[in-house]
Amino acid sequence: MKLKFLAKTLAAALILCGSAFATKAQNGTLTPYSRYGYGILRDNTTSAQRSMGGIGYAMNSGRQINVMNPASYARIDSLTFLFDMGLDLTNVWMEENGARESHIGGGLDYINMQFPLGRYMGASIGVLPYASVGYSFGNTIDNGSDARDGGGSINMFYAGIAGRPFKGFSIGANISYMFGTIYNDTYAYTVTGSTSLLERQIEVRDFHLEFGAQYNFNIARNTFTLGLTYAPGKKLLGHYREFFYDPSVDTAPEEASSSLSSRYSLAESWGAGINWRWNEKLMLEADFTYQPWSKARFPSIDASSVIGDHALANRYKVAFGGEFIPAPRGSYFKRVHYRAGGFWNRDYLQIRGNNLREYGASVGFGFPVPGFKTMVNLGLEWSHRQAYPNPLIKENYVFVTLGINFNEMWFRQNKLY
Repeated sequence: MKLKFLAKTLAAALILCGSAFATKAQNGTLTPYSRYGYGILRDNTTSAQRSMGGIGYAMNSGRQINVMNPASYARIDSLTFLFDMGLDLTNVWMEENGARESHIGGGLDYINMQFPLGRYMGASIGVLPYASVGYSFGNTIDNGSDARDGGGSINMFYAGIAGRPFKGFSIGANISYMFGTIYNDTYAYTVTGSTSLLERQIEVRDFHLEFGAQYNFNIARNTFTLGLTYAPGKKLLGHYREFFYDPSVDTAPEEASSSLSSRYSLAESWGAGINWRWNEKLMLEADFTYQPWSKARFPSIDASSVIGDHALANRYKVAFGGEFIPAPRGSYFKRVHYRAGGFWNRDYLQIRGNNLREYGASVGFGFPVPGFKTMVNLGLEWSHRQAYPNPLIKENYVFVTLGINFNEMWFRQNKLY
């Protein structure tokens, strides 16, 4: 049995590591707002959680992987192995000063797995996006025009562990290796036909920690869970590179490089949630996220002053959602998980004195695979993003998310007769 377990774990790990490069390459971000800061931040949610508004701080079902709170890993059954991967398709409509345009993107979103380490302990590993950049637009300037283009992402390869020191209480932690490169290019085209390029790159190679706790208690047939997470802020390690190229001059591109640690940092993050579950049929949750980004550092976006009309601001997010299962042991459609949720987010970017805001709603379904414990999660999410009070660019998104959650009994010993 041990050899079979090790072989399967190794095979899954190889799939996970090989897919990390695909995850790094995929980027569904399509917004000029991602030009600022580290781009658009992500919240470690799976496709099932996105269908419920992005909740998860107090969730611990044991059948779905929940990276939002590592304490949830301790809930996994001692015979179960979980493998989850998600994809999304994005369609965005933008409006600025009456002009409208749309774009389509998407790709592989995340890959993770979870397994028990005993009766009261569990662990998880995977690859998740932390932030992503993706935009392309142009402007008219004196004696010509310019074009701005950006892309890339910062991802996390994480490993987490959790345990239950006593009944109802679990604690856990994730350690993540952050990797990836984001770039911002500015092209200048003059009326004389010459072209120049200025490229700025942020290459991240660093480690990050996150801690979580959950406490369950029952009242009659009602189960309540309180969840709390904390990730400390830190200086960011890696390299900043700047390239300047002028094809009209027969010389190599000019290059400047420096360390990120003295000029870039990440904000600490707090998350709290309360979950209510009734009779294995109904689950509701409300979450709150706080990240004091005004204390973090980013060149030309500094907490002490507004440079270039851009600054970092404290981030607040409220999310709520739930799922309903008509009859967990009934006919097929009564075993389908019906999900819905919504969120409101004041993002960490302040642009020209305007705070960036986003709100949205989502619905989804969890379809059981007949004869297996595997679940296919399909979701539809709508969100609206704009600056406030001056809206600048208005964006409406429609996301189609697809996740496949494999639930295998890898640790059951065969009986000998």
